[in-house]
Amino acid sequence: MSKEKTSESETHFGYRRVAADEKADLVRGVFDSVAERYDLMNDLMSGGIHRLWKRRTVSEAGARPGQCVLDLAGGTGDLAMSFAQQVGDKGHVVLADINAAMLRQGRRRMLDAGIIGKTSLALVNAEKLPFADGSFDLVTIAFGLRNVTDKEAALAAMFRVLKPGGKMLILEFSRPVEGLQPLYDLYSFRVLPLLGRLVAQDEDSYRYLAESIRMHPDQETLLAMMGDAGFERCRYVNLTGGIAALHIGYHL
Repeated sequence: MSKEKTSESETHFGYRRVAADEKADLVRGVFDSVAERYDLMNDLMSGGIHRLWKRRTVSEAGARPGQCVLDLAGGTGDLAMSFAQQVGDKGHVVLADINAAMLRQGRRRMLDAGIIGKTSLALVNAEKLPFADGSFDLVTIAFGLRNVTDKEAALAAMFRVLKPGGKMLILEFSRPVEGLQPLYDLYSFRVLPLLGRLVAQDEDSYRYLAESIRMHPDQETLLAMMGDAGFERCRYVNLTGGIAALHIGYHL
């Protein structure tokens, strides 16, 4: 896996090279297309295992009553809803995403769950967070960092909005252990696009998602990037043989 940025003016959109200032719109188009079937496709693609990965993330986050939490690329609100229950009436959770269609799905789910009053929605770019320094006790981003054009800028922004002593968690697809790679490649480039075509009527978007995983920094590279952004006591844990990884760092 390689770093996303290829030059000052170009980046990768999956395996394609595109102008860096075009990627956000291209990613937005992907998630506009898949938003209504996003949760169903996640369950089909992972056999429901993504729910266990998110449960591990919530557990490691350790949100407490009264805390302020920012869930970036939060989409349909899986993590945000869990955090809202944990921080209680005196806390607050911001569900943030660059994609309005995904936020609408998240808002609908939170209304159905009766917890919309404990949360707010924010249409934001992770590279340019519109929040004051030290606003949050906890920042999370699940399956979203690989879609960010300038990951270094996003990590710096996350560090900035964390309070001293705050924690950041990144849940993302990563590099599987060697023995899993051939089967994982077969699934990613044969089965996943087929599911996209049959269920979401969108083979191309799911092919992009498979490619974006391959272009995302591997576990050790991302760990080093977190340190460069100022995070301390950084570590990661592989999930399901490294198919996903949970990275954790602190603003000390």
